[in-house]
Amino acid sequence: MTAHRTAASAALTGTASLLLIAVGAGPALAHGAPVNPVSRTVACSPEGGREARSAACEAAKAAGGAAFEQWDNLRIADVNGRDRERIPDGKLCSAGLDGYRGLDLPRADWPSTRLAPGADLTLDYSSTIPHTGTFELYLTKRGYDPKQPLKWSDLDAKPFAKIKDPALTDGAYHLKAKLPSDRSGRQLLYTIWRNSSTADTYYSCSDVVLSAGAKNSGTPVPADGTADRADESGRADKSGRADKSGGSGSTAMPLVAGGSAAAVLTAAGVFVTRRRRR
Repeated sequence: MTAHRTAASAALTGTASLLLIAVGAGPALAHGAPVNPVSRTVACSPEGGREARSAACEAAKAAGGAAFEQWDNLRIADVNGRDRERIPDGKLCSAGLDGYRGLDLPRADWPSTRLAPGADLTLDYSSTIPHTGTFELYLTKRGYDPKQPLKWSDLDAKPFAKIKDPALTDGAYHLKAKLPSDRSGRQLLYTIWRNSSTADTYYSCSDVVLSAGAKNSGTPVPADGTADRADESGRADKSGRADKSGGSGSTAMPLVAGGSAAAVLTAAGVFVTRRRRR
């Protein structure tokens, strides 16, 4: 069961800022990852709190790879738009980087965020240094099976949103988009950030559950999958659990890995202070 994450982690303040392991290629000039909807890298990082000890994250770390401290460093240099050539099927969440290979595990209990299909979305992408570039947001197709390795063909051919050169505000890019209305249940939101001021392209996987009536702000998802099945049949969640993230568009980070309470962390402020190291 998911419990509230602590927004103040004093023990992490002096350690996370010192981790400078280079797992990608090219200059380490821009760093970032989605904190809302939460990405797998963030959830499984040391800053992930109890979510980092979820079954999915424990399995990811047991699968190997030593880069989970680097939640904001999942990047490849000199891709130049050739994502599908550079990253093999089954390795989209790790971008083919060995240090993140555990993120590719096909399972249906990754920490996830409840969203409303067809509704407005604000994706909060935490970052440390402002850079120019374009964000592309993709959603898995109808019939997506999270228990199968993620393939490029599981994603829509074109992004449902492209945002060029957004401003970095309070430690995050706040990307405005509208979700497709024809999906329900457990899906995956795939974000590509193509830097234009560096040679790097960043990749991230955010697990979501699309549910009618959700407020796009992090209602918990039961671990037994009952919410997923209800969503797939077009029914809204009737648990009566309160949304505790402050509503769509805030910088609060909801993390849910099958619990009954939404864990909320002020993403931009906490994460950036921990990672301001350059």
